[in-house]
Amino acid sequence: MSSYNYLLNERERQWTNISSLGILNEELERTRNNLIYDQDTLLIHARQMGYGQKDERFVRIVGLVSARTAPATAGNIYYYQSPVSIPDKTIKIVALCAGLLIFSFLLMLEIIEKRTRN
Repeated sequence: MSSYNYLLNERERQWTNISSLGILNEELERTRNNLIYDQDTLLIHARQMGYGQKDERFVRIVGLVSARTAPATAGNIYYYQSPVSIPDKTIKIVALCAGLLIFSFLLMLEIIEKRTRN
């Protein structure tokens, strides 16, 4: 049951991550649209990045592929955590011991039954 709860928690974390990435995507889309269509936003953003002084004017060049120089954060990276589990070798040893225990119990019952018949 613990592994199932762990998987449910991981699933919930993934859905939370997907929703936060969706919100971040909407914000980046709005910022992109503002930079494309609003001249004032473009000027402010360029000055914040250090591309111009207060007395300089900007000219928009359209149609060229732009190279991004400033890194943009697209979201958080979540590293999955390995689930805590019992090693396969341990499970096989426990299964072998349980099988031997059941076999010995059935063998004892058979021996007892033979003694009671005689």
